[in-house]
Amino acid sequence: MTSAIPTVLIVIDLQKGVLESCVDADGVVARTAALVDRARAAGTPVVWVQHEEEGDLEHSTEPWEFADALVPAAGETVVAKRYRDAFADTDLDEVLEGLDAARLVVAGAQSDFCIRTTTQSAAVRGYDVTLVGDAHTTTDAEWEGVTISAEQIIAHTNRYFSGLRYPDQLFAVEAAAEVVFGE
Repeated sequence: MTSAIPTVLIVIDLQKGVLESCVDADGVVARTAALVDRARAAGTPVVWVQHEEEGDLEHSTEPWEFADALVPAAGETVVAKRYRDAFADTDLDEVLEGLDAARLVVAGAQSDFCIRTTTQSAAVRGYDVTLVGDAHTTTDAEWEGVTISAEQIIAHTNRYFSGLRYPDQLFAVEAAAEVVFGE
């Protein structure tokens, strides 16, 4: 999907401690790093979201750091979050308003938690959203004795999001190689 509307790339929780058990973590990081490079080359702002949590992802610890291939550039905003929804109790909405964002391109970690919750929240707030279908990841999950593979969770998240509908908004799931910035 190409669009002339103001676009922002959002990178969510691709942190060392989050990625430890995620499926295809290296591939997701590599595809996201390529997206970041293309966004920067096109003049598209990149906003980074970084989860903080006592005992797990404590500020300034190695697990809290972004993956080595993903380094925010000078002037790029990093939003600290404590909840699955990157808009909850953060200034993300204000940051996006300041960038005049209308379309968000989203990549990151924990497909079934932070990715799904944040993309849904963005939709409710009126943003057009493109989920990068091969640039989000998660771990296997178990619920009441049922194990769901990470691959199934990612596929279900993509399927769910591809069918999302809100009035006068555009939603898409695209492969990283298909995402276009600057048009």
